[in-house]
Amino acid sequence: MAKKVSIDNLTAEITQAIQQYTEDVSKAIEAEVNNTARTVLNEVKANSPVKTGEYKKGWARKKSTASGQIKYTIYNKEKPGIVHLLEFGHANADGSRAPAIPHLRPAYDRHVPEMEKRIKKIIKNGGG
Repeated sequence: MAKKVSIDNLTAEITQAIQQYTEDVSKAIEAEVNNTARTVLNEVKANSPVKTGEYKKGWARKKSTASGQIKYTIYNKEKPGIVHLLEFGHANADGSRAPAIPHLRPAYDRHVPEMEKRIKKIIKNGGG
């Protein structure tokens, strides 16, 4: 049964409903971004090249929030300087070329578009 609201309380009720909607959507989006970041991180770890194992074990994620935005950065804390070299390939000292071993971008490309679709659905459904 619908709740009856007097005209004097209509503004307060609308404001409360909007605040509840915003809170529900924000929590659901935060959970979705967290889950996607965890999935991408696990896939990057699984597909990372292994020489000594230090690079593969070095993957981590960092959460940051600014202006209401939630962002996760996936980075390699043990060997940050070689991520782009392995991802895109590089020239060797002898003039030959080391092949690219894409492992970060493919994981991102596979999971982020689906996350964006799920976020649109979350917004449409009011967080549910």
